[in-house]
Amino acid sequence: MPVNLLHENLSTLKNIYGSSFFREKAPEIIKENLRQDFDMRPYQQEAFGRFQFYWDEFPNRPKGVPVQLLYHMATGSGKTLIMAGLMIYLYTKGYRNFLFFVDSTNIIEKTRENFLNPVSSKYLFADRIQVEDRRIRVNEVDNFSAANPDDINIIFTTIQGLHSRLNTPRENSITFEDFQNGKVVLISDEAHHINAETKSRSQRNQTELENLDTWEGTVNRIAEANPENVMLEFTATIDLGHPDILNKYKDRIIFDYPLKEFRIDGYSKEVKVLQADMDPIDRALQSVILSQYRLKKFSEYRLAVKPVIMFKANYVNPPAKRDKNKKVVSSEFREEFQQKIKNLAVSDLDVIRSRANNDSVVAEAFRYFERHDITLENLALELKEDFSDEKCISVDSINDKEINQILVNSLEDVGNPIRVVFAVDALNEGWDVLNLFDIVRLYDTRDAKKGKPGKTTMAEAQLIGRGARYCPFRIEDDQPLYQRKFDVVGNEEEHELKICEELYYHSAHNPRYIDELHTAMEEIGIKPKRSYQISLNLKDTFLETDTYKEGKIFTNERIKYNREDITKLDDSARNHLYKLRLRTGYMVTTTIYSGETGLDLKTSRKDYKLSEFHPNVIRKALHRLPFFHFSSLKKYFPHLKSHTEFITSGDYLAQISVEVTGHGDRILNLSHADQLDITVQVLEQLSAKMKNEFVEYKGTKKFKPYSIKDTISNKTINKRLKDEFELDHIWKGEDYIIWGLPFFNEQKRRVEFEEAFQFILQ
Repeated sequence: MPVNLLHENLSTLKNIYGSSFFREKAPEIIKENLRQDFDMRPYQQEAFGRFQFYWDEFPNRPKGVPVQLLYHMATGSGKTLIMAGLMIYLYTKGYRNFLFFVDSTNIIEKTRENFLNPVSSKYLFADRIQVEDRRIRVNEVDNFSAANPDDINIIFTTIQGLHSRLNTPRENSITFEDFQNGKVVLISDEAHHINAETKSRSQRNQTELENLDTWEGTVNRIAEANPENVMLEFTATIDLGHPDILNKYKDRIIFDYPLKEFRIDGYSKEVKVLQADMDPIDRALQSVILSQYRLKKFSEYRLAVKPVIMFKANYVNPPAKRDKNKKVVSSEFREEFQQKIKNLAVSDLDVIRSRANNDSVVAEAFRYFERHDITLENLALELKEDFSDEKCISVDSINDKEINQILVNSLEDVGNPIRVVFAVDALNEGWDVLNLFDIVRLYDTRDAKKGKPGKTTMAEAQLIGRGARYCPFRIEDDQPLYQRKFDVVGNEEEHELKICEELYYHSAHNPRYIDELHTAMEEIGIKPKRSYQISLNLKDTFLETDTYKEGKIFTNERIKYNREDITKLDDSARNHLYKLRLRTGYMVTTTIYSGETGLDLKTSRKDYKLSEFHPNVIRKALHRLPFFHFSSLKKYFPHLKSHTEFITSGDYLAQISVEVTGHGDRILNLSHADQLDITVQVLEQLSAKMKNEFVEYKGTKKFKPYSIKDTISNKTINKRLKDEFELDHIWKGEDYIIWGLPFFNEQKRRVEFEEAFQFILQ
């Protein structure tokens, strides 16, 4: 019998009320307190909106028990941003103490940077975190007993360390009582690691049997210690095919955004597998050449992106037999690579060039060097410098990983010199890097059984998924920053920056392994299992018409809107009557046996203009809301001279009217505190109106004619099965004025044109 999952039930509401149903519910307090230059993506807005709906509106939310929810989101989709935003939201619900735990220490170091280091390029919060009139700080603590009750306090730990600290108490350490005496939010990253106890005993391996009643049991005990505790789990990998796991999470998965959706939405690189019948050192050199080719492409467009390569090695001994301190292939290969680069000669490059197929990306790289007068001698000198040993890093062992973790997690930073990472499996989880463009597999083994990919192949597919995170860049202002821009459709010519949106996985020539890898990539969702092509062809009869042969389409260009013609608040915002209730704190006491309900309350109503309130009160309200800080207002009103003008001018706030209702006569003589409360509520409504009406680009009034026959052509698009056909897959963001010249006044020609377009629309 099919199981109804929580996220599916919520998606049903989305289907009923519209695709933006949850996005519109994303709390403003989250948006205002996250880093402003991180453009919040639509699916992230939906993730926040779903939580707000579940917390405040969902009728089936269990009462009197801890809230336990799971976000199943693709690697690279920004799960840590969701964590940070939910911390802010839960702070407004009275939560101050947060426990972050994960399976590995390298993820902890990365997350510390995200949450605690304001100078880090990956810091997630706004420069000033503010809730109402209170400035909030984010602190790392060892326990909650002495934590600041006005701040966000976080304990960072591994699940292993958490279990040890709780079951072997020591001075100043966290205890089970911390979770009983005060409400706590538990945040579990890579949450699939804490399901050992859930799996049926017959499917547990020896390690899981040893962990039985430990890690997962510890987490369950602290989550359930207080009915107000909250447990938030995040993972890109959850085995819902396992009946016990499915039963555990059926009412917990609040949002499901798998890798295949992430990729289809354009938020990842495209993945190419480059097989080469070469020794590993030559495949490595091939990747170095491609990496330098990308670097020059980025530089040509003045983009400060430094491509990185990962050399993926294997252990000397089989995994079951290896000692954790055993020397691994990666360290041996690094020595070989260093010698190759140090002694790199023109003949080495010439060998790679001679082996490249004429239509391969490697051949294109060499043609690019030749077109730009980069000789092989000069190229060899460049590679010796850019890939010297000082610009390589190893993360093979525990020690290497701890020493180099910050450096590895800041590879995108301008001052970070690293071009090559040597690794075995230390970076299979928790590695957050966007400028990885090449992964070189240094071994040629297979572990499939009965046609099913083995653990190593699945791990490699997961690694490709991590490396496929999109490296943000754009060359035009109206292009999306975090999405692919140069996908080829039909017979379109490939843009020269297409390679900068691709991840290359370099492998030995092994078709059976590649077939298994494709299967693994299908399993984790990097590629759809089935797809088909749709051909969109204009009718032959239309191609013979004069409309097609001689008709024109007029279109204008889109330019950045500088808002120089905006000199006041929009009339719809200024003339709107803002209605709100004054929070008077009115209470009534009744006797339960008397039959009184206490509902016969006197309600008063009065209209005010904001100009009637004290200017300092309005100024304080503006200061509370980052949206109304002067630097933000200038983006909307470039001619605005000061906050004083915004407060006192009838073009802005002064003439705004508000209808206030409340119990008793207090609303007839408002205190400054009441005025502040009212003003803040009005400003919150006003900010929502301003954001909805904000236009970043506008069309010019100059339209240019383009021939229909040169503009509209046959198209071929790839579609997944069960996808709905959407017009924007064909014509994205283009608004045309259709004008059949010289036959505009002839109804017949217009019908022909509309008939052709109707075919496309269908």
